[in-house]
Amino acid sequence: MKNIVAGHMAANTEEFVELALGTPVELWLGVEGESEMERAARMDAARDILSDNPDFPDRVSRVAAEMIEAFAPELFNVVSLPRPVGRRRLSRKAAAA
Repeated sequence: MKNIVAGHMAANTEEFVELALGTPVELWLGVEGESEMERAARMDAARDILSDNPDFPDRVSRVAAEMIEAFAPELFNVVSLPRPVGRRRLSRKAAAA
């Protein structure tokens, strides 16, 4: 099975996500051991991207849902749970006379 996004073939899952989002995953998640200066620069870049692309959070949600559906479809098997039918307990606090 080939994973093709926007005409490019993704070699692995990370590349698929990067192609689908149009940004490297590390921009949003960070990298281990980054300095405060690197983190601040990464966060500034992320803010710029979000301000230029107001639909970006929706795209991210769509990509996440597609990835879950492709690799862990059982997470979408939602079953409604019955509502518990129980008796309400009356408060037995006594008022001071």
